Amino acid sequence: MRDVLGDRKAIVILLAPALAFYTLIKLVPILWSLGLTFFDGNVLRGYEPVGFDNFTRLVNDSVFWEATAFTLKYALVATVLQVAAGYLLAILYVFVLRKGSALLRTIVFFPVILPTVAVGVLFKRLFGIHPTPGPVNSIIEAFGGQSLDWFASGDTSFLVLILMDVWRSMGFFAVLLYAGLVDIPEEVIESARMDGAKGARLIRHIVLPLSLPVLLSAVVFAVNSTLKVFDSILAITNGGPGTETQPLTLYMYRTVFTYNEYGYGSTLALALTVIAFLVTIVIFRSARKDITADKAAR
Repeated sequence: MRDVLGDRKAIVILLAPALAFYTLIKLVPILWSLGLTFFDGNVLRGYEPVGFDNFTRLVNDSVFWEATAFTLKYALVATVLQVAAGYLLAILYVFVLRKGSALLRTIVFFPVILPTVAVGVLFKRLFGIHPTPGPVNSIIEAFGGQSLDWFASGDTSFLVLILMDVWRSMGFFAVLLYAGLVDIPEEVIESARMDGAKGARLIRHIVLPLSLPVLLSAVVFAVNSTLKVFDSILAITNGGPGTETQPLTLYMYRTVFTYNEYGYGSTLALALTVIAFLVTIVIFRSARKDITADKAAR
């Protein structure tokens, strides 16, 4: 094995097929999409170069900025609630239920494996008002309130979307963070308890700093998945009412597959990629500052 690893030709021969395959299925479509940002047209009527016109259109496109604002708002709220709910559940699993948490973990994780469209239809029925009031409106009426058309305004539609996303995803983040919490040495926890750290104080000064790496991973994963949210919104609101709940992904999808504007759709995809990259960089830099400050305080 050492002879093989020390031979550069052997390494190139072994890696070349995998690298070629990776390049074909990953890099070529990315470069193709990047090249389309400088063209206008589609497969049927052909492409013609337009220079930077797609980028000029992007800057002056009010629908793009509206979709960007909604995407960032959705990503921020959904990420905070998903990770917070998952972290609280993970703490419950590790420090309260302990070995008896297996059943609850299975139940809470169950929505993760459900098809997103099925979950969307479920929540549409739960919050529906036509033709018959859904269970949520029936409960409101039972307490003397009036039925609410949840999907008639952007604010209430946004609330339903967030509730659905948190309900569906918190089981995944609970399991992810649970794996990080169980890796904390039991001796450290017991030593902190002997020094008088209990409850919220134990969580804040011991558990939270030691679980920061896995917490950071959860945040990065949640931000990138919520920035690219598509199927759940398509199933529940289809971007409506109007375009009030339309994220960048849905706007990009309609631009490409409804209006056949491949060049401008690729420009929207590039913008979303840049946004996701910048947000991830900001999170990593912020986390690095927190860790550095924490070490300096010690």
